[in-house]
Amino acid sequence: MNIDFKRIKKLRSLIHEYNYEYYINHKSLISDREFDILLKELSDLENLHPEFEDSNSPTKRVGGGVTKNFKTVKHNAPMYSLENTYSREDIIVWKKKISKILNSENIGFTCELKYDGASINITYENGELIRAITRGDGLKGDDVTLNVKTIKNIPLKLKGNFPKKFDIRGEIIISLDRFMKLNKDRISNGENPFMNPRNTASGSLKLQDSKETSKRSLKAYMYALSLRKSLFTNHFDSLISAREWGFDIPKSLIEANSLAEVYKFIDFWNNKRANLNYEIDGVVIKVNSIRQQQELGFTSKYPRWAIAYKFETERSITKIESISYQVGRTGAITPVANLTPLLLSGTNVKRASLHNADQIKKLNLRIGDSVYVEKGGEIIPKIVDVFKGKRGDINNSVKFINNCPECNSKLFRVEGEAQHYCLNDLDCKPQIIGKIQHFISRNAMDIDGIGAETVSLLFENKLIRNIADLYELNFNDLICLDRMAEKSVENLLDGVKKSKKQEFNKVLFGMGIRFVGTTVAKKIVKRFPSIDQISKATFEELVSINDIGERIANSIIRFFSLKTNIELVERLKNNGLNMKENKVINKSNILFEKTIVISGIFNSFSREELKKIIEENGGYISNSISSKTSFLIAGKSMGPAKRNKAQELEVMIIDELDFLKMLEI
Repeated sequence: MNIDFKRIKKLRSLIHEYNYEYYINHKSLISDREFDILLKELSDLENLHPEFEDSNSPTKRVGGGVTKNFKTVKHNAPMYSLENTYSREDIIVWKKKISKILNSENIGFTCELKYDGASINITYENGELIRAITRGDGLKGDDVTLNVKTIKNIPLKLKGNFPKKFDIRGEIIISLDRFMKLNKDRISNGENPFMNPRNTASGSLKLQDSKETSKRSLKAYMYALSLRKSLFTNHFDSLISAREWGFDIPKSLIEANSLAEVYKFIDFWNNKRANLNYEIDGVVIKVNSIRQQQELGFTSKYPRWAIAYKFETERSITKIESISYQVGRTGAITPVANLTPLLLSGTNVKRASLHNADQIKKLNLRIGDSVYVEKGGEIIPKIVDVFKGKRGDINNSVKFINNCPECNSKLFRVEGEAQHYCLNDLDCKPQIIGKIQHFISRNAMDIDGIGAETVSLLFENKLIRNIADLYELNFNDLICLDRMAEKSVENLLDGVKKSKKQEFNKVLFGMGIRFVGTTVAKKIVKRFPSIDQISKATFEELVSINDIGERIANSIIRFFSLKTNIELVERLKNNGLNMKENKVINKSNILFEKTIVISGIFNSFSREELKKIIEENGGYISNSISSKTSFLIAGKSMGPAKRNKAQELEVMIIDELDFLKMLEI
């Protein structure tokens, strides 16, 4: 073996070990000077021998790669949000709910700090970091691998007995002392300071030059393994093993065998959080047992087996200067209070949502009132109360408007709903722009080369009035616009053209029918695989679909009753968009219109693979058993709750072999 290559391998191994001890175990095995000498020697040898390139060499920690466009990548498994809770009563309700599903009170938990940063998913293969993806929308995120490799407490190569391939998830943060140092430097250089640590951490991951990311001194605390087939019986053990492989798993992680122990953990960190060198906004409570996690499963947004307990948010007093009104893409009118600016949780706050007319009435607001403002979920400022000692003039009481602030149309309020609506969706500017912005968004048509500002620009120049107009844009019209260079125009037109290949369920979602979200769109398309069938569907047919209620059904029928919408659909058809579900070749309809629940662990495939097989053969997946359930597929270690429920409702229970025979697999 080449002598230099031997030395390179030795140096890499040594420096990885020193990094691990320093950043994970907080031990300095050698002096900074000795470390720098070794790192320089390695760098010099690698420059002499580019043939020995290693993308996970310790020298990559300093950055140097430049990424001009971050590639969007699909997650191997969705990154779900957590359901928030704010009281012990909420935790008790959650515990009762999951106990009922599991038919057991014997539930252990883990408690972890909820770090306020940017979520990341990192893939390792054969012990080496191969990809890091931001959370994005939970299904897809941006590939920020080069920047993540600069974070010194993220291992580039693992130690010990690790799985061949797995994902690990964590939160990337910036310490408070480092954040303050960055701001001090920026102010001395005449630059605007960063607003808060969370946004700084998130923004640092999207810097084009990884050398700049390296200078931010980010940290990553890992909180979950994502394995195709779990090697562990509980969540706590999985993280302890991950710590042995080289990951920074916070020492604050504990197992809790009762809610009393959960409350003790919450109280301890609520009192201590002001002394921490990083921001936390709560505690994450998880069911410890992997089997019970699998049994509980997920809603469309959250895992049922985890919740986030949020600490009480910071609250301050300021003054209402005026009220303005915003119009959303659905025509919903949202009142907004314009405030005397104040600093709240590191952010300058000038406005706060008032939600609806009922909220204004409840608070009995007046212009000039001093009000308590806090950040709902630490993100959206909201007014929570009025300071009775300093009220505005009674003659300045706030009255909700009767007409749309944009088009002056009379507002309408559906009985039983809190929101007021402008129904003039064809001539109301914010609604038109909002509908087009929704159509181009990632979860809908995902059109590259066009963003929210471009949509506004096209509308102001009378080039688009609805989503169909996008497909009739041409180069000559676009090149004349401000800020539209030749390359920008080409990218826009190319993105529009490529969007014609999007699946039918995304087109349906993109149309912006009220209450038809991504999950609902998929279910409707399963039942009615073409736009013609959907447009002719009756109320009874729509509500017969699992999870489609009266409100959604009425909204769909109302949409297709309007001549303008029928004409819009025809234009989209004529422009080549998918208006019917593309059937998968060589798949059957054996499970057509059958609603199926799965529970337990299976030998032949993972739960995700099983779900895919069911859908490819025409079936629906449901997480809970009801009178509409066609049958339950029972795997190993299935909890008794679903079995008992199925027997109570006389739902057929089959095992894995029965299912395979049914499909003739």
